[in-house]
Amino acid sequence: MNLRIAFVGAGKMVSAIVKSLLRSEIFDPSEIACCSAQDGTSEKLSEETGILRFDKIEGMLESKPDVLVLGCKPQQLAQLPESVGQSSENALVLSIMAGITLERLRSVFPNARNVVRSMPNTPGQVGAGATGFLFAKPAQKTDLELIHQILSSLGFVQEVKEEGDIDRITAISGSGPAYVFEFACALEEAGKDIGLEPSLARELAFHTITGAAKLMKESGLHPEELRNRVTSPNGTTQAALESFSADALREIVRKAAHAARNRSIELSNA
Repeated sequence: MNLRIAFVGAGKMVSAIVKSLLRSEIFDPSEIACCSAQDGTSEKLSEETGILRFDKIEGMLESKPDVLVLGCKPQQLAQLPESVGQSSENALVLSIMAGITLERLRSVFPNARNVVRSMPNTPGQVGAGATGFLFAKPAQKTDLELIHQILSSLGFVQEVKEEGDIDRITAISGSGPAYVFEFACALEEAGKDIGLEPSLARELAFHTITGAAKLMKESGLHPEELRNRVTSPNGTTQAALESFSADALREIVRKAAHAARNRSIELSNA
């Protein structure tokens, strides 16, 4: 068996990676395997994609995969059998788990040829994500290309320079979708408050945010320039912006990002 990628876990993010890699025909289903807790996720993913499924990680690692992707919950790392560290010898280990440091990964997988910590975000489930990653030691060119290939299946991907950047990415793109979702909720509630039907308020909030994001991406203009273009002097948008003050909003977001980054550091050091 020529097993190239083995996934520990079969949740939404792993499923997104597997399906994207198969769509691009980079890998054959027979080259990919998954193993997860007894929750039915690995069975479902195997049935949907045709990839191999193992009941136990020890059996999966006997096939000597080139890449071992850790897509389980962070607390499940401590539950892996001690033999995993030995049986993953020479594998490239990629973690998409939040809060697990490179030092911790190296301690669990001391014989891996390299370990990689990454921070994807939930829009990766639809191929519109943003992911940062970092190798524990200088990477071979082929390993760098392989990791980029795997993570780019989720969307935008960028290698960072230091591990602290992973905590910073967590605060911006990792937690950031929740900030946008919360703003969408606020916009919807505001629409209802000024008299719109609830269903229309929801549709307007949704299309306003997705449309603005698409315009920002495709125009190539800085968000501030786009904001200025829609803000006519003494017009409705200016009245709205003045009511909450652009500077005040940015301060709120700045504090949120600091809080998220600090919590990420706390979790990593726990």
